[in-house]
Amino acid sequence: MDHLIRALRADEWEKAREIRLAALRDPIAHLAFLDTYEAAVERPDAFWRERAEDSSESGEGKVRQFVAEGPDGTWAGTITLLVERPSDEVRFGEPAKVDQTHVVGVYVRPGARGTGVIDALFRAGVEWSWSSVEPAVERVRLYVHEDNARAAAFYRRFGFTATGERVAVPGSGSAEEVEYELRRPVGRSAR
Repeated sequence: MDHLIRALRADEWEKAREIRLAALRDPIAHLAFLDTYEAAVERPDAFWRERAEDSSESGEGKVRQFVAEGPDGTWAGTITLLVERPSDEVRFGEPAKVDQTHVVGVYVRPGARGTGVIDALFRAGVEWSWSSVEPAVERVRLYVHEDNARAAAFYRRFGFTATGERVAVPGSGSAEEVEYELRRPVGRSAR
């Protein structure tokens, strides 16, 4: 893999918008995202600027987006993590019982799948969770659509385990999302 994994910079909102729109056009986007291309493409530039600022390396640290950047400057993939505290308002799923991060917005372009990009993005996101967030994060969680077997297989391979928690997919009727978690390694303390 010849990609640099790094945090998003605030001035990269146009590239962040482009990769999000590409993700929402993916054939399995309906299983992976709680957003649609049609809704996202209508959002004004100010929305994308604010989103990039909030999730950049210069943001407040409550959200962090990582990108896999190729030697030519193109982005092969992205992952975003949201910091969740027990006192926070619930965004999705069950309320946080411990300090945690929540993985969202995972996407790797088709041409980069199987090259190690997703592993590198997850390593960066998990490392940031364990080392950069105060107070210490106890777990990293994510939700995966019950029909998204490919994503669930990767999460298990990476070390995530199903918690048994399930939540209804908003607006879908009977479909559910399954919660997975990765617990802080024993003896691993925040820096």
